[in-house]
Amino acid sequence: MMISWLMLAAAATGAPEQSELVYVWGQAPYHARGIIGILVVFSIFAWSVMAAKATQMRRAKKLNQVFNWEFRSQKNVLDIANRGVQVDGCPLFAVYQQGCTELVARQKARAAAGKNTLTLKSMEHVKRSLECAVAEESLKLESGLILLAIAVSGAPFLGLLGTVWGVMSTFSHVGMKGQADLATMAPGVSAALITTVAGLLVAIPSMFGYNWLVHNLRVLTVELDNFAQELISKMENELLNDDSGE
Repeated sequence: MMISWLMLAAAATGAPEQSELVYVWGQAPYHARGIIGILVVFSIFAWSVMAAKATQMRRAKKLNQVFNWEFRSQKNVLDIANRGVQVDGCPLFAVYQQGCTELVARQKARAAAGKNTLTLKSMEHVKRSLECAVAEESLKLESGLILLAIAVSGAPFLGLLGTVWGVMSTFSHVGMKGQADLATMAPGVSAALITTVAGLLVAIPSMFGYNWLVHNLRVLTVELDNFAQELISKMENELLNDDSGE
């Protein structure tokens, strides 16, 4: 599996480079192969996370657009909630649902106390509920990105560890053999450098993927914050009739 992974990395450069990588892999000591194996696992996890998060954010963005259009077309703030609509995987709907649930609970509590209007204090509770919902949805979108951050920062150091270890072993071998010629040193040095190449092959795609995902996460988080502010303002305009803080 590891040999196939290395050959795939050089597929775009042609057959000569493939044979060189196979030769270098054959010269690589066991510690270098072990580090490359760890890097292969890192690469699999990194690409899996990038694919999963890209799909999640793309779906969330599309659902947000549809729900935002539906929300703006309704007459009353509770119309969508009263229809029992469910939109799984839509961050805006999750925030809206949480806010409406808290709002209905406050309305029932006021009605049980014999009062039919909401107060500023009641709306503060709704606002805090919306803020919690925004934070929860942001964390859901952010989950998994730590694996990419680890791949970006850790893979080059693992590769460097393999290279330094390999060079150290090569010079030790040269010292024990007592002969420092190209034929003695070249295979060991090239086998040592392959771990750095493997580390970079993991880190570079992870870096681009991580930066792209973080950008989309920030955009979605801003949309959630703006929607929460718009929702609480609409609730206050429609339902708040008492300016006292009761």
